[in-house]
Amino acid sequence: MTTARSTTARPAAPSAIAPVLIRLKLSLLRNGLRQSTGRRAAYIASVTVALLFAALQLLGLIALRGNTHAATVCVLLVGVLALGWAVMPLFFPSGDETLDPTRLVMLPLRPRPLVRALLAASLVGIGPLFTLCLAAGAAVALAHGAAAAVTGVVAVALTLLVCVALARAVAAANIRLLTSRKGRDLAVLSGLVIAVGAQVVNFGAQKLGSSGLSTLDPAADVVRWIPPCAALGAVDSVSRGAYATAAAQLVLTAGALLALLTLWQRSLTRLMTAPDGSTIAAAEPDKGTSRTSGALGGLLPAGRTGTVMERSLRYVWRDPKTKAAWVTSLAIGLIVPLFNALQGTGSVYFACFAAGMLGVLMYNQFGQDTSAFWMVAMTISSPRDAYVELRGRALALLLITLPYAALVTVLTTALLGDWPALPEVIGLSFALLGAMLATGAWSSARFPYSIPQEGYKNVAPGQAGLAWISIVGGMVAAALLCAPVLALTIWLHASGATSWTWLLLPLGAVYGGAVTEAGLRLAAPRLARRLPEILTAVSRG
Repeated sequence: MTTARSTTARPAAPSAIAPVLIRLKLSLLRNGLRQSTGRRAAYIASVTVALLFAALQLLGLIALRGNTHAATVCVLLVGVLALGWAVMPLFFPSGDETLDPTRLVMLPLRPRPLVRALLAASLVGIGPLFTLCLAAGAAVALAHGAAAAVTGVVAVALTLLVCVALARAVAAANIRLLTSRKGRDLAVLSGLVIAVGAQVVNFGAQKLGSSGLSTLDPAADVVRWIPPCAALGAVDSVSRGAYATAAAQLVLTAGALLALLTLWQRSLTRLMTAPDGSTIAAAEPDKGTSRTSGALGGLLPAGRTGTVMERSLRYVWRDPKTKAAWVTSLAIGLIVPLFNALQGTGSVYFACFAAGMLGVLMYNQFGQDTSAFWMVAMTISSPRDAYVELRGRALALLLITLPYAALVTVLTTALLGDWPALPEVIGLSFALLGAMLATGAWSSARFPYSIPQEGYKNVAPGQAGLAWISIVGGMVAAALLCAPVLALTIWLHASGATSWTWLLLPLGAVYGGAVTEAGLRLAAPRLARRLPEILTAVSRG
């Protein structure tokens, strides 16, 4: 028994860990594909697309061989790839179950051999293969001569290892966050990153189309000294005969790899030795609990209106789906008018896009409550109660939207230099916002639908039609409600009375407030009558 006990407690040999972890990763992949035919088909389709894209990237980079800007393109492309390796674990922590080293905490494994074994297992997958193809294509495009070819082989290996080690070090350093509920909020917010990234790529592509690749040369001169781009920069340096520069770039990349492995090892040591929330007694009192409600509630109106506003604002801060919707709307509402203004093709009226993006958040107000809406329904016994409930939710939205819409309009106007149009655009934004609040309140009571709490779907299965009717129909109705203010704006400009356009600011604000009040009063009786149907609809997720 003593021998068996000592054998069990002895750490595993370093050389035996890597094959085991590689087989473990392959087993996880194989067992995951066995769960359903749809999952297997989706995986095969994604692998096919990734490999096809990798092959096209490889051929495209090889075709750049001898081009004047080949080094610029290759270095920056590898930099974007390395950035993707760094941020993807933060937004998709569940994409690879082997990213979570806490699953190995109870095993007799030492951090140093475990790092080497996990690094070897990390090289198995579509991501490393795609990186290998891209790095190899870049090396072929930059290598001229035998010395550069040898340097290219070393550079490709270093690039792949740095990318993988970077992803693992980031994941290990943040694994406690990523496996918590707050960490899962990052995955929900990944749509924001995609939306912002798409606008940045669009802006960059337009700049390149007008100025050419030469505008990227200064950025490439800096990035070629940042690992792992420095490794491919070394290939270009050898091709140009700058051997000392190439040696410095390779040493810099190797040093970065050692630093990442050291950081990864320290994170693993901390994970395997430091206690977490499951082992620490929750004996300390929550010092901030007693002050939280008072700090926010003191700024809001008294009575039910203030209570509803506070609840809505807490949803914005705490609920992942609500937070994602708000952050995405705020970001896109700012990016679209500003990017168009920076490109010189925009209009100051694009600032109304910010009010439109936030006005959409008024639609399906009760879907964000899900099954908890029954507690709200218990407090609504008359159209008056329903009106106050809707008014509180609208005021909570206005608390953020009004200053935000004004700020976006001022920034857009400043970039375009069209200050005389500022009052009328703010007035149009307020009128549009009021119309969307009115139609959103009525639509929330007439076409409610459930928002699933898990995953990336924003509509429960079978309710997509309700969502389309609610949002698209409401937006069309809001556009019709804005027609009087829009017609007045067009008439003032067509008649040459542009000196009176400042009147659109107070008129738009008053009109928006009146339309909002009318929409809330029309929606309140319907909400009071349809409470059971709304509760059933929003509880499906």
